[in-house]
Amino acid sequence: MRVWATRVEVAEPAIPRKDIDRRIYVLRREKIRNTAKRFKLQTIIQRYNTFQQYWQRICREIENGTYKRMTEIATHAAGIKGVAALSGPTFAKEVARGDPTALTVASTDASVSALVQREFSDPMFRIYTSDDVPGVELGGSLKNVIAIAAGVVEGLNFGHNTAAALITRGLAEITRLAVACGARRETLSGLAGMGDLVLTCTGGLSRNRTVGVELGRGRKLRDIMAGMHGMVAEGVLTTDAALGLASRYGIEMPITEQIHALLHEEKSPKDAIRELMSRPGKEE
Repeated sequence: MRVWATRVEVAEPAIPRKDIDRRIYVLRREKIRNTAKRFKLQTIIQRYNTFQQYWQRICREIENGTYKRMTEIATHAAGIKGVAALSGPTFAKEVARGDPTALTVASTDASVSALVQREFSDPMFRIYTSDDVPGVELGGSLKNVIAIAAGVVEGLNFGHNTAAALITRGLAEITRLAVACGARRETLSGLAGMGDLVLTCTGGLSRNRTVGVELGRGRKLRDIMAGMHGMVAEGVLTTDAALGLASRYGIEMPITEQIHALLHEEKSPKDAIRELMSRPGKEE
């Protein structure tokens, strides 16, 4: 199979249409809705119909305001069928050099997830299937907020005890929210949940963790973002959507609340940690 990956601004690939089996569009969250409407992606599928085709969405965020997941936007904005969410513990650099990698593809249509599994797997790239689209998407999105918190822990020079506690309690709160949104608890214990969370909270290639490290060291968010030269730290925007969903479903998310205050209210990182640690005692 030949895959042509392109930015949406590129009108046509550099290889003949007849040689294209699948098109994959890699889009930032804020581009999904307008792109779906603009391209009417079903039309794209029809134009490149040498083989049966599906649209794989590689974007794992929540839209602010509507609180919709990206597959929901793709489906509702353009009536797209055959949408799948692909997520798991992956740094692009490590995938590109051929490191053994495993992740999860989820779709409400088992034939779509089976297609992605079959055609994208190779000896160093293992894909598991799931029908829990909310769990896979929300795990991949909400973990970015916890990764910022993990970076703050590093920036404050706390040790492994603190990092382990933060990751564990972070998993607990994103699981609460995901389950309230229709996800299955076990999905958040898998590759798209705990796996992705551990990677993003501990890996040096994580942009979200990097933002947290710099916040912990006392830098301002605007200065940190200016130094990232256009790279995206998804958790910065996801905190708003996460708290919006939490409010809708009445879910407590103390770590996310503190990260939101750090990012958008310039709260002191030490004050945020102090407030988290001084919360009333409770059962785990």
